[in-house]
Amino acid sequence: MGVQRAQRGAGAVQLRRLTAARGLRHDRALRTPDDARWYRLALGALIGSAWLVVALWGSSPYAGWLGHRETGADTPSPVFRLAVFVGGWTVMTVAMMLPGSLPLVNLFRRVVAQRPDRWGLLLRLGAGYLGVWAGFGAAAFAADLVVVHALVERLPWFAALLPPGVLLAAGAFQFTALKERCLSQCRSPLTFLAGHWRGVHPGRDAWTLGLHHGLFCVGCCWALMLLMFAVGIAHLGWMLALGAIMAAERTLPWGDRLTRPVGAALVAWAVLPQAARLL
Repeated sequence: MGVQRAQRGAGAVQLRRLTAARGLRHDRALRTPDDARWYRLALGALIGSAWLVVALWGSSPYAGWLGHRETGADTPSPVFRLAVFVGGWTVMTVAMMLPGSLPLVNLFRRVVAQRPDRWGLLLRLGAGYLGVWAGFGAAAFAADLVVVHALVERLPWFAALLPPGVLLAAGAFQFTALKERCLSQCRSPLTFLAGHWRGVHPGRDAWTLGLHHGLFCVGCCWALMLLMFAVGIAHLGWMLALGAIMAAERTLPWGDRLTRPVGAALVAWAVLPQAARLL
């Protein structure tokens, strides 16, 4: 019993010592010279390769498989399309969402640095995080295939409402309490790690830490990522713009001030063209 209690508090003790040694605030995400080296390595290797894969795939004859539209007479089965889409969606998630999660990843790396299984724990953290986003992509694809296509077949005029509808939903979500709550969790990696990492069962705890982080990340950014689903996940211009916005919201000191202006811009983009057609 005493050993388990000591293990349960080990993660919190490590975090307190690390914070005291560095004199850090929870919302600064341990941004030190060592972090800069870690960021350069991670961005140059993992994220850069993800962008390259999406760019090459988007320019290939198989680019249509990354979208949710029909690709003609040679369209593969829905199950195969779903598997390919989820794979591409996951690669896109690495490219767009991982930069905003690096403060938590780097902090976790330091906490488990003395463990012999530290790399396995990092992999479990990443697998949990990407698993949540893969599940969201699969759900969006399935909903589009079953619900949206059925509505468009029965109500052809519904197709014209989809683009402004997605823009309006994404913009309106920027003003919600759920967005604010999830964003606050994403912007406070030290507090988040202290609340979700115990280290009693390291493998399972790393996995659930990634799951929790992924859930809050999806809760924060699902509406903006839905825009990528609408325009196609190989659209590099949208990837750059939305990836930069979401990374800034989650990591920069003034990032939370972007939320409402971005929401207002998306709402205006959805409403003004439709209003102009009525005049």
